[in-house]
Amino acid sequence: MGDYIYILVPVSIWLLIQIWKFLYDMIKVKKVNLKRLLGAGGMPSSHSAVVTALATLVGVNEGFNTPIFAITVFFSLIVIYDACGVRRAAGKQARILNQIINNKNLAANVVNEKLTELLGHTPFEVLVGSVIGIAYALCFVI
Repeated sequence: MGDYIYILVPVSIWLLIQIWKFLYDMIKVKKVNLKRLLGAGGMPSSHSAVVTALATLVGVNEGFNTPIFAITVFFSLIVIYDACGVRRAAGKQARILNQIINNKNLAANVVNEKLTELLGHTPFEVLVGSVIGIAYALCFVI
C-alpha cells in the first residue's frame, strides 16, 4: 500500500463506520435516512476512529518517538475533544432550542427551522470509535 495507507485506512474506516450507522439507523427506525451517511454523532464515533487510526499508522510505521507521531496524537486529542465536548454541547443547545421552536406560543416569534441535535458523541462513543480505529489500523501494519 505504501504511503497511500495514510489516506486509504482513515478514509475506509470512516466509510465503514458511516455505512454501519446508516444501516443500523435504517433497521432501528425502519426508514431510510441518507443524512446518516454523512452526518455526525452516533455509535461509534467515526471522527475518533479516523484520527486514532491515523495516529496508530504513523506510530507503527514512523515510530512512536517521532515529531510526526506527536503531531498526530495532539491532532487526535483535539478532534476527540471537539467530538465529545464542543459538538455535544452544541447538540444539547439545539435540542433545547427545538423545544422552544415546537412550543406554539413561542414559535410565532422564532425561526421555524429545526436544528440538528445529533452533533457530538458521548465519551463511550468516542472510546469505542478510538478502539475501532486503532484495531483497524493495526490490521494493515501487523
